[in-house]
Amino acid sequence: MSTNKQQYLSGFGNEFATEALPGALPEGQNSPQRVALGLYAEQLSGTAFTAPRHSNRRSWLYRIRPAAMHHPFAAMPAGRFHNRFDEVPANPNQLRWDPLPLPTEPTDFVDGLVTMAGNGGPGEQSGVGIHLYVANRSMQGRFFYNADGELLIVPQLGRLKLVTELGVIELEPLEVAVIPRGVRFRVELLDDSARGYVAENFGALLRLPDLGPIGSNGLANPRDFLTPVAAYEDVEGQFELIAKFQGGLWRAAIDHSPLDVVGWHGNYAPYKYDLRRFNTIGSISFDHPDPSIFLVLHSPSDTPGVSNMDFVIFPPRWLVAQHTFRPPWFHRNIASEFMGLITGAYDAKAEGFVPGGASLHNCMSGHGPDAATYEKASTRALSQPDVITGTMAFMFETRRVIHPTRQALEAPQLQGNYYECWQGIAKHFTGK
Repeated sequence: MSTNKQQYLSGFGNEFATEALPGALPEGQNSPQRVALGLYAEQLSGTAFTAPRHSNRRSWLYRIRPAAMHHPFAAMPAGRFHNRFDEVPANPNQLRWDPLPLPTEPTDFVDGLVTMAGNGGPGEQSGVGIHLYVANRSMQGRFFYNADGELLIVPQLGRLKLVTELGVIELEPLEVAVIPRGVRFRVELLDDSARGYVAENFGALLRLPDLGPIGSNGLANPRDFLTPVAAYEDVEGQFELIAKFQGGLWRAAIDHSPLDVVGWHGNYAPYKYDLRRFNTIGSISFDHPDPSIFLVLHSPSDTPGVSNMDFVIFPPRWLVAQHTFRPPWFHRNIASEFMGLITGAYDAKAEGFVPGGASLHNCMSGHGPDAATYEKASTRALSQPDVITGTMAFMFETRRVIHPTRQALEAPQLQGNYYECWQGIAKHFTGK
């Protein structure tokens, strides 16, 4: 593999140009009759050709072999990673899971993906798949791409090395990465084991939200999103290319590494973001702003102001509002929420929600702080701020009901007594 000293390019959705060898990129046109260095030109389009310029995403790749060079695909046996969101009826219960156990048998990133819930699907180009992953070894002799949606990877345990067609991303807990639809990659483990969360976005590409009255600064800054520089592998051998296509996995034999892009230019590329760089906004007088102020990325829908999917975080922050119940209030939403915890404790739950775990609160299902959290927060003095440190929770939120899969509802990690955390809430009513 050839690498450059500068590992990343900065900025969200920028038009980049990067080459691992001088002269790999043509000058003045995208597809000359013969590309320099004996390379092939190939366009990778992430939006329709005629999408407006401000939302058009595509990159030109200059590679050793075109992506068409592989043997035919054959369907793989159905496994734990899928888009079967109609196996069992959705229900309005509050649901919560303990973390998946780390594997004892050799398991790489693809084999360790477990589908928990989702809605919509790749056929309608709308909705989201929600998955967990566990792994204890790197992908060996195999590569993967997802034709159904872009992948938002949220590590909880263990560092990852995402070796992609367009460059290398090293990722650790408290960072996230997005692998665009169709980009080929493999996952190497930089620690003994790994665990985390994945959102599979079937809808419009993830983007930064507009800031509206917040102004020109705040939340996630575009310059903090990092895209890898070009790197390539020129390796031949007997390999396996795995594709996720229309909800199922397919495999094809390939006699070379498909990660052979020597140079590329465009704005359709993998990227990562450090959640610790998020500029949290909050109230300095009373009451809570809506949780949309914690929005990192979202996939817009065809309804203005309504997302196909939101990625929201709850990072370290100060709570200073006066005459206010400072933790998240009791609420019911038209949106549905799948929540995870990367590290620390979540300020609205006293126990039971641990790093690597997950919860699901569907449309109009009541939820909020448990009894212990309510009693503590409703009686404490507010003369001093609450300084929340050492935590990072997040939420995948969608406009549609999130359907748990059969394997999620039958998993031993499902907490059958989750509802009890609200049963101890006392009656304080003093009216006549």
